Amino acid sequence: MKRFSGKVALVSGGGRGIGRAICVRLAQEGANIVFNGRKNDENVAETIRQVSETGAKVHFIQSDISEVSAVFAMVEETLKVFGQLDILVNNAGIEINAPFWEVTEKDYDSVMNINLKGMFFLTQAFVKYVKENNRAGVVVNNSSVHEELPFPNFTAYCASKGGMQMVMRNLAVELAPLGIRINNVAPGAIKTPINADLLSKPELLSTLQNNISLGRLGEPEDVAAVIAFLASDDAKYVTGSTYYVDGGLTFHYKEQ
Repeated sequence: MKRFSGKVALVSGGGRGIGRAICVRLAQEGANIVFNGRKNDENVAETIRQVSETGAKVHFIQSDISEVSAVFAMVEETLKVFGQLDILVNNAGIEINAPFWEVTEKDYDSVMNINLKGMFFLTQAFVKYVKENNRAGVVVNNSSVHEELPFPNFTAYCASKGGMQMVMRNLAVELAPLGIRINNVAPGAIKTPINADLLSKPELLSTLQNNISLGRLGEPEDVAAVIAFLASDDAKYVTGSTYYVDGGLTFHYKEQ
């Protein structure tokens, strides 16, 4: 039997990149999928196509997770469509590149509202459902190596991911009596649309790869595989942890 047969997963930001890979991987292992995005575009259509090809059912919700009312509505719509919710993957996130002294309030709010506030309240909506219905549940957050690793010119992003790390650790303790596990996955440099500019510049790419122990960028499927593990009963004794999927980037060290 597939690991997620009979289960429903809600994935925020599933339209492309790592989010799409998560949707497809969980679907391949038997889960029915709900995912959201701010736009209903060709990326959404491609995720729906790939998930449908696995034989799983899939439902898209157009919504903005920076709005608290929207995240509660996402859970409600998931329940209307599938009647249950078992797995939450907080994947949606953005980053804005700017020197600290040039970061605007709008920039800061955009990053924090999606990366941290959205994750916080979507998890709250999920927990309320689980608690009220006396069900078990699992939450996996797609964080970043930058919950631990400094990243100059991305201070707001690092703050949001550091906040995600502390929320996860706190909730691991608070939610365990309810039968809810929560963990983070921290990707390093992954081949996604967000890194398109980097991938087009061989010199910058070479410098980065020299700081990765395995010497290459990861694939979205590498991240999705670890998220699938943490969402499954194979990880039933794992909570409060961050799993790095970074090819050795975070703690890279070698003598010159």
